Amino acid sequence: MSDIKVKFRGVRGSFPVADRSFLQFGGNTSCVEIKIKDETIILDAGTGIVSAGNDMMEENISSSPIVENREPIKTNILISHIHQDHLLGLAFFKPLHLKTSNIRIFGSTFVDVNMKEALSTLVFGKTFPIELGEIACKLDIQDIDNAKGIIIKPKCDAQLIFDEEIHPDEEDILITFYKSYVHPKDGVMIYKISYKNKSVVYATDKECYMGGDKKFAKFAKNCDILIHDSQYTAEDYLNPYSPKQGFGHSTFDMAIEAMKQTEAKNLVFFHYEPSYDDAKLSAIKERYASEYKNVYMSYEGFELEI
Repeated sequence: MSDIKVKFRGVRGSFPVADRSFLQFGGNTSCVEIKIKDETIILDAGTGIVSAGNDMMEENISSSPIVENREPIKTNILISHIHQDHLLGLAFFKPLHLKTSNIRIFGSTFVDVNMKEALSTLVFGKTFPIELGEIACKLDIQDIDNAKGIIIKPKCDAQLIFDEEIHPDEEDILITFYKSYVHPKDGVMIYKISYKNKSVVYATDKECYMGGDKKFAKFAKNCDILIHDSQYTAEDYLNPYSPKQGFGHSTFDMAIEAMKQTEAKNLVFFHYEPSYDDAKLSAIKERYASEYKNVYMSYEGFELEI
Protein backbone atom coordinates (compact mmCIF):
# COMPACT_ATOMS: atom_id res chain seq x y z
CA MET A 1 0.00 0.00 0.00
CA SER A 2 1.33 3.47 -0.91
CA ASP A 3 2.32 5.85 1.88
CA ILE A 4 2.43 9.01 -0.24
CA LYS A 5 0.08 9.92 -3.10
CA VAL A 6 0.94 12.83 -5.37
CA LYS A 7 -1.56 14.42 -7.78
CA PHE A 8 -0.79 17.24 -10.20
CA ARG A 9 -3.53 19.86 -10.38
CA GLY A 10 -1.78 22.57 -12.41
CA VAL A 11 1.51 22.29 -14.31
CA ARG A 12 1.93 25.59 -16.19
CA GLY A 13 4.16 28.52 -15.40
CA SER A 14 3.73 32.27 -15.85
CA PHE A 15 0.01 32.38 -16.71
CA PRO A 16 -2.86 29.96 -17.37
CA VAL A 17 -3.82 29.03 -20.92
CA ALA A 18 -7.20 27.95 -22.29
CA ASP A 19 -7.20 26.55 -25.81
CA ARG A 20 -8.01 23.23 -27.47
CA SER A 21 -4.31 22.68 -28.22
CA PHE A 22 -3.53 22.58 -24.47
CA LEU A 23 -6.02 19.94 -23.34
CA GLN A 24 -3.65 16.97 -23.03
CA PHE A 25 -1.28 18.52 -20.49
CA GLY A 26 -3.60 21.21 -19.16
CA GLY A 27 -3.45 24.96 -18.88
CA ASN A 28 -3.71 25.64 -15.14
CA THR A 29 -0.82 27.09 -13.17
CA SER A 30 1.19 25.49 -10.39
CA CYS A 31 -0.51 23.27 -7.83
CA VAL A 32 0.43 19.81 -6.55
CA GLU A 33 -1.63 17.86 -4.02
CA ILE A 34 0.00 15.36 -1.67
CA LYS A 35 -1.99 12.96 0.49
CA ILE A 36 -0.40 11.09 3.39
CA LYS A 37 -2.81 9.11 5.58
CA ASP A 38 -5.59 11.56 6.45
CA GLU A 39 -3.46 14.64 5.78
CA THR A 40 -3.54 16.79 2.67
CA ILE A 41 -0.66 19.06 1.73
CA ILE A 42 -1.03 21.44 -1.21
CA LEU A 43 2.02 22.90 -2.89
CA ASP A 44 1.25 26.32 -4.34
CA ALA A 45 -2.09 27.95 -5.10
CA GLY A 46 -2.06 28.52 -8.83
CA THR A 47 -5.29 28.03 -10.76
CA GLY A 48 -4.88 24.27 -10.34
CA ILE A 49 -5.94 24.58 -6.70
CA VAL A 50 -9.51 25.29 -7.81
CA SER A 51 -10.12 21.67 -8.86
CA ALA A 52 -8.54 20.43 -5.63
CA GLY A 53 -10.97 22.56 -3.66
CA ASN A 54 -13.93 21.35 -5.71
CA ASP A 55 -13.04 17.72 -4.99
CA MET A 56 -12.66 18.47 -1.28
CA MET A 57 -16.09 20.06 -1.22
CA GLU A 58 -17.62 17.00 -2.88
CA GLU A 59 -15.99 14.74 -0.29
CA ASN A 60 -17.24 17.01 2.48
CA ILE A 61 -20.83 16.93 1.20
CA SER A 62 -20.80 13.17 0.66
CA SER A 63 -19.47 12.50 4.18
CA SER A 64 -22.96 13.08 5.65
CA PRO A 65 -26.42 14.24 4.51
CA ILE A 66 -26.52 16.30 7.70
CA VAL A 67 -24.43 19.47 7.41
CA GLU A 68 -23.45 19.49 11.10
CA ASN A 69 -22.11 15.93 10.88
CA ARG A 70 -19.89 16.42 7.85
CA GLU A 71 -16.16 15.80 8.17
CA PRO A 72 -14.40 19.21 8.28
CA ILE A 73 -11.93 19.98 5.52
CA LYS A 74 -8.38 20.24 6.82
CA THR A 75 -5.40 21.10 4.65
CA ASN A 76 -1.97 22.73 4.71
CA ILE A 77 -0.93 24.97 1.82
CA LEU A 78 2.77 25.59 1.16
CA ILE A 79 3.52 28.64 -0.99
CA SER A 80 6.82 28.58 -2.88
CA HIS A 81 6.76 32.33 -3.58
CA ILE A 82 4.21 35.06 -4.16
CA HIS A 83 4.34 35.55 -7.92
CA GLN A 84 0.88 35.66 -9.46
CA ASP A 85 0.95 32.30 -11.22
CA HIS A 86 1.38 30.62 -7.82
CA LEU A 87 -1.46 32.52 -6.13
CA LEU A 88 -4.10 33.00 -8.85
CA GLY A 89 -6.40 30.23 -7.65
CA LEU A 90 -6.29 30.83 -3.89
CA ALA A 91 -9.34 33.11 -3.64
CA PHE A 92 -11.38 30.55 -5.61
CA PHE A 93 -10.37 27.62 -3.37
CA LYS A 94 -13.87 26.83 -2.07
CA PRO A 95 -12.88 25.33 1.33
CA LEU A 96 -11.64 28.81 2.31
CA HIS A 97 -15.24 29.98 2.25
CA LEU A 98 -16.63 27.11 4.33
CA LYS A 99 -16.96 27.90 8.03
CA THR A 100 -15.96 24.42 9.22
CA SER A 101 -12.71 24.26 7.22
CA ASN A 102 -9.35 24.37 8.99
CA ILE A 103 -6.68 25.72 6.63
CA ARG A 104 -3.09 26.66 7.34
CA ILE A 105 -0.91 28.54 4.87
CA PHE A 106 2.88 28.58 5.15
CA GLY A 107 5.31 30.62 3.10
CA SER A 108 8.01 33.24 2.86
CA THR A 109 7.89 36.72 1.38
CA PHE A 110 10.54 39.38 1.92
CA VAL A 111 11.93 41.59 4.66
CA ASP A 112 9.30 44.32 5.04
CA VAL A 113 6.06 42.37 4.35
CA ASN A 114 4.83 39.20 6.05
CA MET A 115 2.83 36.43 4.38
CA LYS A 116 -0.52 37.58 5.72
CA GLU A 117 0.03 41.14 4.49
CA ALA A 118 1.17 39.88 1.10
CA LEU A 119 -1.90 37.69 0.59
CA SER A 120 -4.18 40.43 1.82
CA THR A 121 -2.76 42.83 -0.77
CA LEU A 122 -2.18 40.52 -3.73
CA VAL A 123 -5.11 38.08 -3.52
CA PHE A 124 -7.91 39.72 -1.57
CA GLY A 125 -9.12 43.24 -0.86
CA LYS A 126 -8.82 45.38 -3.97
CA THR A 127 -8.39 42.38 -6.29
CA PHE A 128 -11.27 40.28 -4.91
CA PRO A 129 -14.70 41.14 -3.46
CA ILE A 130 -13.82 39.62 -0.07
CA GLU A 131 -11.19 40.91 2.36
CA LEU A 132 -8.79 38.39 3.88
CA GLY A 133 -10.32 39.07 7.30
CA GLU A 134 -13.76 38.11 5.97
CA ILE A 135 -12.74 34.57 4.98
CA ALA A 136 -15.19 32.13 6.58
CA CYS A 137 -12.90 29.24 7.50
CA LYS A 138 -10.49 28.91 10.40
CA LEU A 139 -7.42 30.30 8.66
CA ASP A 140 -3.89 30.45 10.00
CA ILE A 141 -1.11 32.08 7.97
CA GLN A 142 2.48 31.65 9.11
CA ASP A 143 5.87 32.86 7.92
CA ILE A 144 8.54 30.18 7.82
CA ASP A 145 11.74 32.19 7.30
CA ASN A 146 13.13 31.55 10.79
CA ALA A 147 11.82 27.99 11.16
CA LYS A 148 13.72 24.76 10.58
CA GLY A 149 10.72 22.77 9.44
CA ILE A 150 7.05 21.92 9.82
CA ILE A 151 5.84 18.81 11.58
CA ILE A 152 2.42 17.21 11.38
CA LYS A 153 1.68 14.70 14.11
CA PRO A 154 -1.28 12.31 13.87
CA LYS A 155 -4.58 14.14 14.52
CA CYS A 156 -2.74 17.41 15.22
CA ASP A 157 -2.35 20.70 13.38
CA ALA A 158 0.88 21.41 11.52
CA GLN A 159 3.41 23.18 13.73
CA LEU A 160 6.59 25.09 12.96
CA ILE A 161 9.85 23.71 14.34
CA PHE A 162 12.62 26.07 15.43
CA ASP A 163 15.09 23.59 16.92
CA GLU A 164 18.27 22.75 15.03
CA GLU A 165 17.75 19.03 15.62
CA ILE A 166 14.56 17.51 14.23
CA HIS A 167 13.62 14.00 15.38
CA PRO A 168 10.16 13.09 14.06
CA ASP A 169 8.32 10.04 15.35
CA GLU A 170 7.53 7.22 12.94
CA GLU A 171 4.03 8.44 12.10
CA ASP A 172 4.95 12.13 11.84
CA ILE A 173 5.05 13.99 8.54
CA LEU A 174 8.09 16.25 8.29
CA ILE A 175 8.37 19.20 5.92
CA THR A 176 11.76 20.83 5.51
CA PHE A 177 12.72 23.72 3.26
CA TYR A 178 15.21 26.38 2.35
CA LYS A 179 15.10 29.55 0.28
CA SER A 180 16.88 29.52 -3.06
CA TYR A 181 17.80 32.91 -4.52
CA VAL A 182 18.06 31.80 -8.15
CA HIS A 183 14.55 33.13 -8.85
CA PRO A 184 14.22 36.94 -9.04
CA LYS A 185 13.76 39.01 -7.06
CA ASP A 186 13.03 37.58 -3.62
CA GLY A 187 13.84 33.90 -4.10
CA VAL A 188 11.73 30.77 -3.88
CA MET A 189 11.17 28.14 -1.18
CA ILE A 190 12.24 24.59 -2.01
CA TYR A 191 10.21 22.02 -0.05
CA LYS A 192 10.76 18.41 0.97
CA ILE A 193 7.88 16.35 2.38
CA SER A 194 9.08 13.25 4.24
CA TYR A 195 7.19 10.33 5.73
CA LYS A 196 8.53 6.91 6.80
CA ASN A 197 11.85 7.28 4.96
CA LYS A 198 10.13 8.38 1.77
CA SER A 199 10.29 11.90 0.40
CA VAL A 200 8.98 14.24 -2.29
CA VAL A 201 10.97 17.35 -3.24
CA TYR A 202 9.20 20.30 -4.86
CA ALA A 203 11.58 22.60 -6.73
CA THR A 204 9.62 24.97 -8.93
CA ASP A 205 10.90 28.29 -10.33
CA LYS A 206 14.47 27.20 -9.78
CA GLU A 207 17.19 27.95 -12.28
CA CYS A 208 20.24 25.70 -12.15
CA TYR A 209 23.85 26.75 -11.75
CA MET A 210 26.62 25.77 -14.13
CA GLY A 211 27.98 22.50 -12.79
CA GLY A 212 24.93 21.95 -10.61
CA ASP A 213 23.55 23.31 -7.36
CA LYS A 214 25.47 21.62 -4.54
CA LYS A 215 23.18 22.87 -1.77
CA PHE A 216 20.12 21.57 -3.59
CA ALA A 217 21.83 18.26 -4.39
CA LYS A 218 22.46 17.71 -0.69
CA PHE A 219 18.95 18.80 0.33
CA ALA A 220 17.19 16.52 -2.19
CA LYS A 221 19.61 13.58 -1.96
CA ASN A 222 17.97 10.19 -2.65
CA CYS A 223 14.44 11.59 -2.73
CA ASP A 224 11.77 9.30 -4.14
CA ILE A 225 10.10 11.94 -6.30
CA LEU A 226 11.75 15.11 -7.58
CA ILE A 227 9.32 17.66 -9.02
CA HIS A 228 11.57 20.09 -10.86
CA ASP A 229 11.05 23.28 -12.83
CA SER A 230 11.34 22.57 -16.57
CA GLN A 231 10.02 25.70 -18.18
CA TYR A 232 12.19 25.86 -21.29
CA THR A 233 13.87 23.78 -23.92
CA ALA A 234 17.61 24.40 -24.19
CA GLU A 235 17.01 26.11 -27.54
CA ASP A 236 14.61 28.66 -26.03
CA TYR A 237 16.77 29.15 -22.95
CA LEU A 238 19.81 30.02 -25.11
CA ASN A 239 17.94 31.82 -27.90
CA PRO A 240 20.30 34.64 -29.01
CA TYR A 241 17.40 36.98 -29.80
CA SER A 242 15.34 36.34 -26.67
CA PRO A 243 17.47 34.48 -24.09
CA LYS A 244 15.87 33.19 -20.88
CA GLN A 245 19.00 33.03 -18.73
CA GLY A 246 18.44 34.77 -15.42
CA PHE A 247 14.65 34.40 -15.56
CA GLY A 248 14.80 31.91 -12.67
CA HIS A 249 13.71 28.84 -14.60
CA SER A 250 15.36 25.62 -15.72
CA THR A 251 15.45 23.62 -18.92
CA PHE A 252 14.47 19.97 -19.26
CA ASP A 253 18.17 19.09 -19.46
CA MET A 254 18.85 20.99 -16.24
CA ALA A 255 16.13 18.96 -14.51
CA ILE A 256 17.74 15.75 -15.77
CA GLU A 257 21.08 16.89 -14.38
CA ALA A 258 19.42 17.68 -11.04
CA MET A 259 17.99 14.17 -10.99
CA LYS A 260 21.45 12.71 -11.54
CA GLN A 261 23.12 14.86 -8.88
CA THR A 262 20.44 14.20 -6.26
CA GLU A 263 20.13 10.52 -7.25
CA ALA A 264 16.36 10.96 -7.19
CA LYS A 265 14.42 7.78 -7.94
CA ASN A 266 11.82 9.56 -10.08
CA LEU A 267 11.82 12.93 -11.87
CA VAL A 268 8.71 14.86 -12.88
CA PHE A 269 9.03 17.78 -15.33
CA PHE A 270 6.93 20.73 -14.16
CA HIS A 271 6.04 24.42 -14.69
CA TYR A 272 5.93 24.51 -18.49
CA GLU A 273 6.29 27.61 -20.64
CA PRO A 274 2.67 28.61 -21.45
CA SER A 275 3.32 28.76 -25.21
CA TYR A 276 4.26 25.06 -25.32
CA ASP A 277 1.17 23.31 -26.67
CA ASP A 278 0.33 19.60 -26.55
CA ALA A 279 2.21 18.86 -29.76
CA LYS A 280 5.43 20.40 -28.47
CA LEU A 281 5.21 18.83 -25.03
CA SER A 282 4.40 15.43 -26.58
CA ALA A 283 7.55 15.69 -28.69
CA ILE A 284 9.56 16.57 -25.59
CA LYS A 285 8.02 13.61 -23.77
CA GLU A 286 8.98 11.23 -26.58
CA ARG A 287 12.52 12.53 -26.61
CA TYR A 288 13.22 12.06 -22.90
CA ALA A 289 11.11 8.94 -22.27
CA SER A 290 13.12 7.01 -24.84
CA GLU A 291 16.40 7.93 -23.18
CA TYR A 292 15.67 7.96 -19.43
CA LYS A 293 13.78 5.70 -17.05
CA ASN A 294 11.52 7.03 -14.32
CA VAL A 295 11.24 10.44 -15.95
CA TYR A 296 7.70 11.78 -16.35
CA MET A 297 5.93 14.70 -17.97
CA SER A 298 3.44 16.15 -15.51
CA TYR A 299 -0.08 16.86 -16.69
CA GLU A 300 -3.32 17.76 -14.98
CA GLY A 301 -4.59 14.69 -13.15
CA PHE A 302 -1.27 12.83 -13.31
CA GLU A 303 -0.68 10.75 -10.17
CA LEU A 304 2.33 9.06 -8.62
CA GLU A 305 2.42 6.88 -5.52
CA ILE A 306 5.31 5.75 -3.36
